[in-house]
Amino acid sequence: MLNHWQSLETKAIQESWSYAQFLLALCQLEADRKLQVRLQRALAEAQLPTGKSFTTFNFEHCPTLNPAPLIQLSQDASWLERAQNLILLGPSGVGKTHLAAAVGRSAIECGKRAKFFSATTLVQQLQYAKLQLQLPAILTKLDRFDLLIVDDLGYVKKSEAETGVLFELIAHRYERKSLLVTANQPFSQWDAIFSDSTMTVAAVDRLVHHALIVDIQAESFRKQSALERVQPT
Repeated sequence: MLNHWQSLETKAIQESWSYAQFLLALCQLEADRKLQVRLQRALAEAQLPTGKSFTTFNFEHCPTLNPAPLIQLSQDASWLERAQNLILLGPSGVGKTHLAAAVGRSAIECGKRAKFFSATTLVQQLQYAKLQLQLPAILTKLDRFDLLIVDDLGYVKKSEAETGVLFELIAHRYERKSLLVTANQPFSQWDAIFSDSTMTVAAVDRLVHHALIVDIQAESFRKQSALERVQPT
């Protein structure tokens, strides 16, 4: 307000504002500044992949994908308040990570807190915490994020140590906080992720109970881009 009051005063005099209008305009500038500072801080904390938003996603590349449910989630954060999940399935390269980051950014713009992890990185951190007898504390610490994005679940190795902490994360956040999970495999192949079928069923059951499930089937963006770069000989 100290930086802008003089220039705003000039405009107020020229346009014959009342004192109340002048004060309101000053307060609005400050509110906008604080909003931008909060947004930038939250985006830095979230560590989302850069440049990924709904406006930069080519929905025409995925003709079978209905964007309406995802756009609805981006405009109304009440699903996070209800601790609902979002699961994006599909082969590699169809834009799951892009959409996950777009949803995360929208959640932040709605005033929520989000955090992006690759599944392998998150599992390694949880494993280390478990070895230090700190897993419950870490899971509770992650509760401060309204949305936890776990990208590329299918790359987690099928071992009891890795899938055990992953299951504990899913069970801990069930009906407490939201998860956004991306995976290359359909649910029928998640036995390749978890160490036994019982754990697979239990994990899937908790994830899908309150979830929007989006299956994306299209040609890989990366493959298409590579083919376009190939010049005919």
